[in-house]
Amino acid sequence: MAEFTGVFVQQIAANGNAVFSETPVSGSNCIVHREGSGIITLRGMTNQCRARYKVVFGGNIAIPTGGTVGPISVAIAVEGEALGSATAIVTPAAVNEFFNVFAAAFIEVPRGCCVTVAVKNTSTETIELENANVIVERVC
Repeated sequence: MAEFTGVFVQQIAANGNAVFSETPVSGSNCIVHREGSGIITLRGMTNQCRARYKVVFGGNIAIPTGGTVGPISVAIAVEGEALGSATAIVTPAAVNEFFNVFAAAFIEVPRGCCVTVAVKNTSTETIELENANVIVERVC
């Protein structure tokens, strides 16, 4: 299991990834992350056909000052592609109005392969993210 966080407010451009700058719980050699990066690599180191991971994300998102009020969203992305089933959408009534969001997904990695996972801004505009937290757990 590993935990990566980004507690300070960060602005994420449309289609950009959240950055995780702290590692409260470092992962094993199956879960690889470089502090300050938004990409987490899951490795299929197993004797079975695949390794399964549970990825859980939580954080607070808002529209930054100067942004346009409307729906904003983030999603867990696998190999750069946002998962529709792991997308969190909110509609703030004003800029700088933070909402707590949550998303989770099971990711399967074939034996001997690697898969990259990130938290992606799927909005059409820049958003702010605060208290970002992602937990990755190998479950089988």
